[in-house]
Amino acid sequence: MTTQEPTSDPPVRILLIEDNEANRRLMNDYLSYCGYSVLALAEGRPFESAIAEFDPQVILLDLKLPDIDGYFLLERLQQHPEWQSIPVIIVSAYAFQKDQQRALNLGARRYLVKPIRLADLIAVIREELARSQSGGEE
Repeated sequence: MTTQEPTSDPPVRILLIEDNEANRRLMNDYLSYCGYSVLALAEGRPFESAIAEFDPQVILLDLKLPDIDGYFLLERLQQHPEWQSIPVIIVSAYAFQKDQQRALNLGARRYLVKPIRLADLIAVIREELARSQSGGEE
């Protein structure tokens, strides 16, 4: 398994919003094992307070949540200029192109269709962090 290189920097903070308990636990455990600091939510409603308090550097978002629509959360992120730069990676079972395009149009950076390989998830997170740190769009 791949882990982050040990550094003196604090761990990267990832906000994970996933209602399926098995998926949430698996991703949370794996990301923690890889050296990330993870705040995992089973619902989307507390996401604004979680962002304000946890200050995530990456958001992993499921679109189908029991309490709120993931697309709505993407729209809310775009309404806060200070949150627009946080890379959002969609992790969803919605495999249709129209769903993917809608999420990307609403500001998501990447779209992964479940089931995902955890190694692929780590690679995408690293790419988005590198892109954010380099300041930009490619």
